[in-house]
Amino acid sequence: MRWTVPNILTLLRLIAAPAVPLMFLYFSRPWADWAALALFLVAAVTDWIDGYLARSWQQESRFGAAMDPIADKAMVVIAIVVITGYSGMNPWLILPATLILFREVFVSGLREFLGSNARLLKVTKLAKWKTTTQMVAISVLFLGTGLAYVEHGRPPRVGEPGLPFSLSWADLATQVGLLLVWIAAALTAWTGWDYFVKARPYLREPGHDA
Repeated sequence: MRWTVPNILTLLRLIAAPAVPLMFLYFSRPWADWAALALFLVAAVTDWIDGYLARSWQQESRFGAAMDPIADKAMVVIAIVVITGYSGMNPWLILPATLILFREVFVSGLREFLGSNARLLKVTKLAKWKTTTQMVAISVLFLGTGLAYVEHGRPPRVGEPGLPFSLSWADLATQVGLLLVWIAAALTAWTGWDYFVKARPYLREPGHDA
């Protein structure tokens, strides 16, 4: 591994992934929620920065190519598990979260099976949009869990600036986050199916055409 700035940023994202649940171990709420949100946002921003720098400075490397998607998946998977636990096991969150987790395991298994042919499953533009949507959704949901803990007594209601449908700020953030998670889950399923179609020829038994 070369100690370039893009590789260092990727490594820091790998370290940040397991640090998200640690925020809830070492900080009281809602400070844990804000810390997890800040950590996740920084990691999401560096995801774009390290790729941009690697291309601009011609510092693309095998370490970055291998670890960058792993860091993304680790951040998303760990954050979804944490949010699901702190959201009261909301089934409207569990269902898309399950789909996202299943797809990540499924595609990782396909890549491992394909070995040297795994380049067929290179990251597509749609997959990048999927990852972006996941990260935005998770950030908004962390905002919702933090606000839900803060809002005791009388939260802001309809008639106060920017709050439609009698929603508190926590409710609004949570509903928007859930909508984004479902969009991310749909993109996740779509890209997972696309990868499966590309891998199908290599899953056939020898001597069989279908």
